[in-house]
Parts: sequence; C-alpha cells; structure tokens
Amino acid sequence: MAEPNLQEIHDFFVVLAKKAGGLVIAARPSAANSGRKVNAVDVVTETDLAVEKLVAESLREKYPSYRLVDLSMRSGLSLRRFTYALLCTLSFLGEETYDPAVPLSSDPTFVCDPIDGTTNFVHAFPTVCISLAFVIDKRSVVGVVYNPFLDILHTAIRGRGSYRNLTTRLPLDQNPSPLTGLGNALVAVEWGQDRSGVNYDVKRQTLLNLVAAKELGGAMVQGLRMLGSAALNLCSIAAGELDVYWEGGPWAWDFAAGMLILEEAGGMFVGAHPGNWEPALDGRTVLAVRAAPAGQKEIIEEFWSHVVGKFDYQP
Repeated sequence: MAEPNLQEIHDFFVVLAKKAGGLVIAARPSAANSGRKVNAVDVVTETDLAVEKLVAESLREKYPSYRLVDLSMRSGLSLRRFTYALLCTLSFLGEETYDPAVPLSSDPTFVCDPIDGTTNFVHAFPTVCISLAFVIDKRSVVGVVYNPFLDILHTAIRGRGSYRNLTTRLPLDQNPSPLTGLGNALVAVEWGQDRSGVNYDVKRQTLLNLVAAKELGGAMVQGLRMLGSAALNLCSIAAGELDVYWEGGPWAWDFAAGMLILEEAGGMFVGAHPGNWEPALDGRTVLAVRAAPAGQKEIIEEFWSHVVGKFDYQP
C-alpha cells in the first residue's frame, strides 16, 4: 500500500464534516424522541446514525476497497445500523456501529464520532460537533472537529500544527502564559453516563477535591466547566480557552481527533491517574493541559495528587 496522502484525507474530512454538519443543523431532535444506549443520559438519535452512515459511505466511495460487511437493525430507531470494514488495508471505527469484539487495531483506521455532544444536541444546546480522525498504529495523524452550530472548525495533521477555521494557528495566543497551578486554572470536567458505582465515586470525590478550599486539602480551582463534548473540550484546551481537562469514560472516537489537535497546538495529553504519561488512544481516560512555556508537568502532577480512587473502564 502506498503511503496515505494525509493532506488529501484532511481536505476530504473538512468537506465531509461540513456536509455532515448540514444534516445536524437541519435536524429537529428532542429528548423525548431520542433513543437510549446504556441509560437515560446516554442518548442516540436518528441523526447520529444518519451522519455515521454518510461518513462511512462517503469513505467507501472515496476509497473503493471499503466494503459493507454487516447490517443489522438498531432497536427503537427507524434507521439501520451499519458496520463496515476495509478489505485489507484500512478500517473504520464509529461510535454507533462499534463492536467490542473488533476493537481499535494498529491498522490504518478512519475514526468517526458522528455527533459528540448528543445530549446537548437533543436539548438544542450548541456545543455539538462531528469528529473525524485518521489513525495509524493507534496514533492519530489527521483530525477534524467541526461544530456546525457555531461554524467553528478545528483541524490538524501530525507534524504540521493545528488550526481554527483553517487559517488561525493554535493556540490562539502564540505566546501563552505559564501554567502556575490549579489555583489559577479553569478546568473542564464531565459527569458522563456514570451516576453510580466506582467510576461515579471517583469523579464525585475528585471534583469535590478540585473545588474545595486549600485549608480543606482541596485545589480550589478558579472554575469548572462542562462543555458536554470530549472533542470540544480538547479543542478548547488546544486553543488556550481552558487550562486543564480531566475525564474518564470517553472512547477512542471521542478522543482521536481532539487529541491530535491538542498535541499539535503544544498541549499535553496524559492519563487520568498518576504516572500514566503515555495513555493508549483507547484507554478511556484523559488529563489534558494547554500549551505553556512552563508548568505543564507540574500542574499534571498537582492534579494527580487530588484524584481519589481509580477508574475502572472496560474497553
């Protein structure tokens, strides 16, 4: 197989994301008519499925070796659920067609989150995006994240930097200030779908530590933000609009594009727990920090000191 043309893939992703964004904008979802995956806060809509179908079929048309290998009905929704694979050299990993028996491999892989922020989407809250990535050896080499409601596009090719709307290099401030500790940090977190159990307890106790006063042993961060989208949290860190992002639970399709955009902007992506400096793309936890001339490793280690317990997420 010839070396993949990353610029071509990037440009195709941009066109595809904008086309998918048109579907998202045109949709009229509601919480009442959305479907459920794990529980009532883990929702899926017909638009999720339509966007993933559009992406998969567009990639199949662009790359003819791509073929349909499975077709089944998703319970409670009128659209069919598609699972795709490439014959020999490429694979496709999508949120709505994911099969745990076929995890992310080292093969060149297209990774799609058709709507990251589906709960926001069904409530007409505009923090919603389409996330597309091309991954080789479980390492993202192209990433595109598009918010159609705000018409904001973030893109990156490994080794070539990351950009907002194709022209503004990230971070937005090309001379970012040092990171001087959690007490001066704006931190992104998410509850996710866990509302009981070990993973919920880790989040609840850690978030309490983050906001508590220093005399109570807390970090007393300046503020917490929940955008409701892992990809957009990472893009905001890449832009320098947020300082730190910590979460457990997202999947490879949530992280793949945003992780690259962050790293190409000079940010760091590590695991949620102490010592995990090189997490797997599909490791399902994140601690991300923005670009800074100093203080990145220090704020990571400070954050880790406030984490209570350990996540237990399955692949």
